[in-house]
Amino acid sequence: MSQRLDRVNELMKRELSTVLERGYRFEGVVLTVHEVVTAPDLRQASVWVGILGRVHDEAALIEKLNKEKGSIQRELYKRVKLKHSPQLLFRLDKSIERAVSLINTLDNLPPPLPDEEQPSSEPA
Repeated sequence: MSQRLDRVNELMKRELSTVLERGYRFEGVVLTVHEVVTAPDLRQASVWVGILGRVHDEAALIEKLNKEKGSIQRELYKRVKLKHSPQLLFRLDKSIERAVSLINTLDNLPPPLPDEEQPSSEPA
């Protein structure tokens, strides 16, 4: 990926986070923008969001974001000036959910058994 595209992705990620934080409230959840992947021609951008909190239907929340993308894009493009304004597509990033599951699994492992024989540090 080019350095320019990396900068665009990072800028859009930061500004989208600000737009969503200030202008949109979702009952009992916090949205985090994990990654923005913009097409090289700047026509489309996939926005990977994580959901923190209790939500009954994650897919419905992502669908709601995609329905609201017109107003979200308007707010974003007031803040970010690009030659082309990419069409946003919101997607669910489940990495936090997987990380929490992994941590819980590790926490539930039994402690290691003590060694019966301790290896001596002296050569035989």
